[in-house]
Amino acid sequence: MTHMHTREDPPHEQPEMFEPDAWDERYSGTGSIWSGNPNPQLVTEASRLTPGTALDVGCGEGGDVIWLAQNGWRVTGADFSRAGLDRAAKHADDAGVADSVDWWQVDARSFDAEGREYDLVTTHFLHPPDGGMVEVTRRLSAAVAPGGHLLVVGHSPSAHHTQLSESHRRAMFDAEELLPGLPDDFEPVVVEQRPRTVVRDGRHIDIADSTLLARRKA
Repeated sequence: MTHMHTREDPPHEQPEMFEPDAWDERYSGTGSIWSGNPNPQLVTEASRLTPGTALDVGCGEGGDVIWLAQNGWRVTGADFSRAGLDRAAKHADDAGVADSVDWWQVDARSFDAEGREYDLVTTHFLHPPDGGMVEVTRRLSAAVAPGGHLLVVGHSPSAHHTQLSESHRRAMFDAEELLPGLPDDFEPVVVEQRPRTVVRDGRHIDIADSTLLARRKA
């Protein structure tokens, strides 16, 4: 698994970058990896929902978890990196929302809901190798409560990712490619490539967020 967020330069291609040990090492430094701001598609979609319980898989340093908690959600932040979760917990404490947040160390590739259900399950910029996000979508859908929503956002395999290796490029997806991962009791609400502009190395770059929002029928 790798988090290929647009808020950073693309990581150098190494097979271990898909594994938790590499992210534990990355998070062991002193500086922040991410901006701490919530991802824009989360803000767009979750702002339209009634706050309830939420699960953020691949939460990293906790920016999305904190935003959800600040907006009335009871949130579980999940990640396969223990060091990342430790950072996220500190950031949540600093933000004054620790009482609204739980933490769960889990790998999305082998995720098992274990009977837990949430009103919103969300994941942003997880890119398991070789098209594995369809299977991750299927696994995460099991954690969505009846009437709840699943939000999956990732990078579209577009031209701005020219620095990435072929294996990273294969890990990207368009929103419609995730539809086979939805069980029959889900209805797609949003299946879009959403354009936006980011600043990287002082340059404005047009990118696209592959955005799938689906609702589980009540």
